[in-house]
Amino acid sequence: MGDASAPKLVEVLAQHRFDEARLAAYLKAHLAGFDGAATIRQFQGGQSNPTYLIEASGRRFVLRKQPPGALLPSAHQIDREYRIQTALAPTGVPVAAMLHYCDDATIIGTPFYVMAHVEGRVFHDVMMPDVSAADRAAIQRHLIETIATLHLVDVPAVGLEGFGRPDHYVARQIERWTRQYEASKTADFPAMTQLIDWLRAHQPAQDETSIVHGDFRLGNMVIHQTAPRIVAVLDWELATLGHPLADLAYCCMSYHLPPGSGPAMAGYQGVDLASLGLMTEAEALDLYCARTGRDGIKDWRFFMGFSLFRSAAIVEGVFARSRAGNAADERAGRMHDMFITVATTGWDLVRGA
Repeated sequence: MGDASAPKLVEVLAQHRFDEARLAAYLKAHLAGFDGAATIRQFQGGQSNPTYLIEASGRRFVLRKQPPGALLPSAHQIDREYRIQTALAPTGVPVAAMLHYCDDATIIGTPFYVMAHVEGRVFHDVMMPDVSAADRAAIQRHLIETIATLHLVDVPAVGLEGFGRPDHYVARQIERWTRQYEASKTADFPAMTQLIDWLRAHQPAQDETSIVHGDFRLGNMVIHQTAPRIVAVLDWELATLGHPLADLAYCCMSYHLPPGSGPAMAGYQGVDLASLGLMTEAEALDLYCARTGRDGIKDWRFFMGFSLFRSAAIVEGVFARSRAGNAADERAGRMHDMFITVATTGWDLVRGA
């Protein structure tokens, strides 16, 4: 996928193929305006749930499904993606229109959903090359404003009270991702073990709950084709009710990672941010506080360490799936090096190295 382009499309990968004729017949019966004659290609770049572009009747649709093979517990729950995006449609959070959910695994081998295709640009390099400093500044500002808008959504008002447990999110996430990491790790790595131990011992006393995206970063935003604004937030697989500062820290991880450290996690370390029109981390946090009515942020080192730990666990899981042959991205085999970078960064950060 290019740094500043529409998402790259490829022929459907061998491990993600399904009966396209059966899908077309199903959608013709269940999706208004779908005539059954369809061309299907796969988006390159997704690490988790395979995602496809369907062109039919002069329209474009996007299908997301679970990956094939054995799945880790509580992962790839695409029904939750569909539910939260449906719920957020009337809020100020930009999401694609949800069109149909199918829980019948006999159609294409797993449950799936279909949503409207949103035209736009996707930036996987956080420095957004070939974009003016003014537009870069506007896009980054809208990124922070959008996560603030998400965290301010009235959970009961959009019908998501039962979307997750309303308390102890951080403690549960530490244990969840430790289990996921232990289930998928390819070798012992002391920095990751030490980071987990530190996080368990330093959990903040104050708890908060909002809707959290779980993977809120520039690479999951569709930016308007010409205007510097977000038109859709994608990839809601990890969304739940949780601590908003954990979500915000994940969004700000780039400030702690080196440039070129991975397709999803390239960072700003050593970069002259002002010359690029980008905010410092402190400025980003000030903007978030202004938008959410906070007077400051406590325990930031913890939340950043937590986000780096969680990201490292996810990346190692992608690497493990690539070795098993069912990750959705050809680059997954390079993920172990990224895991080492992210886990080491987290451990160095929390211990003040």
